Amino acid sequence: MTQPAGNEEDEVRPLTPVEEAAWRALIRAVLIIPRLESDLLAAHGLNPSEYSVLQHLSEAPERSLRMNELANYVSLSGSGLTRVVERLSRQGLVERVRAESDGRGQYAVLTPAGLKRLQEAWPTHLASVRRHVLDHLAGLDLDAFAEAVGQIADTDLGPPIRRGQRALTDKHESGSAV
Repeated sequence: MTQPAGNEEDEVRPLTPVEEAAWRALIRAVLIIPRLESDLLAAHGLNPSEYSVLQHLSEAPERSLRMNELANYVSLSGSGLTRVVERLSRQGLVERVRAESDGRGQYAVLTPAGLKRLQEAWPTHLASVRRHVLDHLAGLDLDAFAEAVGQIADTDLGPPIRRGQRALTDKHESGSAV
């Protein structure tokens, strides 16, 4: 097999047995995500992107975020977020509002019905996350795990990574959970 073009000094190094096991375990773990999706869809008619939009809006000041900022938080393209927000809007869960400050930007705003749906879905989401993921991480340093997994994500995604780091810093400085 031909090596990919690149610097001749870059040597392709095989994975160690421990690295190979970690890689394969990560791939298997990623395949669990659809199980989380099916739990939310079956119980509440929400897919993970829709749940994430509702969740981020519920945490934002005035339950409102600029569309481009929200897209960054939920790791969707602008057009992908527009489709999700339109679906949620048709259900009365989110409203799109023109930015008063410049008239060009759009905000997504969580409606009372959207907050209610999120509150109803939250226990299902938590139970699913615990059953499919967290129950299998007992005994691990979750701060180190979160840091390692966060580094896998593209750092160009923006605020969610920085926000997560701020939350960890705040938690450690105050000695309490955020």
